[in-house]
Amino acid sequence: MKKKGHRPVTRVKNPEPKIEDPDWVIWAAWADRITFEEIKKRTGKSEADVIKIMRRSLKPSSFRLWRKRVHQKSIKHRKKFEYSRKQISSKIKKGDYL
Repeated sequence: MKKKGHRPVTRVKNPEPKIEDPDWVIWAAWADRITFEEIKKRTGKSEADVIKIMRRSLKPSSFRLWRKRVHQKSIKHRKKFEYSRKQISSKIKKGDYL
């Protein structure tokens, strides 16, 4: 007779809040894998709205850190992400990447 396996619950440092929770926008804005387009699709809040929420909710130093992070990361904007992926794939094809 086989034992039923119990999968352990994986705990993450910042678990995803429910989408109805106002903190979801803040959580999604910090998450690298969630683009502004996805936030707009799920909540109806534009990038400008998200920036306003972040400015109100965070300490000034944390807001500056977040803005710097968003500007440096190409994955917060879908078009920039897709462009960067095309650049990487073209370098791999040419052999320039490695």
